[in-house]
Amino acid sequence: MKAIFVVALVIGCAACSTEGVKKDPKPVKKQQEEVQTGPKTAEQLLEPYKTIQAKKEFPNGLRIQWFEKGKGEALKEGEVYEINYKVKLVNGEVIDGNHLLKRDWLPFLVGYGMQSKGWDLAMQELHEGDFTEVYLPANLARGREKIDGLVPPNSPNIIFLRIGKRIKPTRVIDGTRVWCLEEKKNNDVIIKDVSSVGVHYFVGSQSNPRYDNSYQRNLPFRFHMDDFGLVPGFRKALINAKLYDKLWIIVPADQAYGKKGYLDLVDPNESMFYDLFIAEVDGKD
Repeated sequence: MKAIFVVALVIGCAACSTEGVKKDPKPVKKQQEEVQTGPKTAEQLLEPYKTIQAKKEFPNGLRIQWFEKGKGEALKEGEVYEINYKVKLVNGEVIDGNHLLKRDWLPFLVGYGMQSKGWDLAMQELHEGDFTEVYLPANLARGREKIDGLVPPNSPNIIFLRIGKRIKPTRVIDGTRVWCLEEKKNNDVIIKDVSSVGVHYFVGSQSNPRYDNSYQRNLPFRFHMDDFGLVPGFRKALINAKLYDKLWIIVPADQAYGKKGYLDLVDPNESMFYDLFIAEVDGKD
């Protein structure tokens, strides 16, 4: 999850004679000041401060300390926010962060298991504009899971995290909220109510995040928009979406499986979250 700002200062040095520079050093000094005070990269904005404004510790081992206390609203479940973050192990090794994708920030949906469970617990304590260091004990991070060559099992995580602004949904249809995070410009291949569609996706609920993942099968999920079994809110969200759109969709319970839920995957009266990429529309891919 980061485009990185790079400061490039080229101030007419070729037009200045050596004699002129010797007589008046002020322009050089001005250049130096601009380099020192210029925009920082996303990763540099996560450098911790010596001064800590506040601390909070929890019985489960979660610890948060604030370098900056934001003046924005408290983060809410089911809302999407810009975050700039970096994750380290206790040995200082960086294992994740939006700067690794050369992005200034990435979107984060609160309350739906986007990361390990410790993330959502920490987000409950944060506000827009906060700059924090979050310590997740291993049981709130990946636990016994490991990533070969990168993350050993039972590894605590240290997260340096800046919370940006809330990202409003692109559209809302009968309570279903849709965020179009990426789209291909000048694309006129649109999903209609009779289209055949192929998507790659994660789908889950708050009680069971990411219970299905088409990427693991390396095969898109293909369906017709008039198929009987489609979740109503999901169908409505896709109407007029375009080929290659990257969408996040939250479908409320009354537009999903309602009071009955779905097998042991979705609890009664539970909303659903789809993270999907539209890979095919009416035979085009």
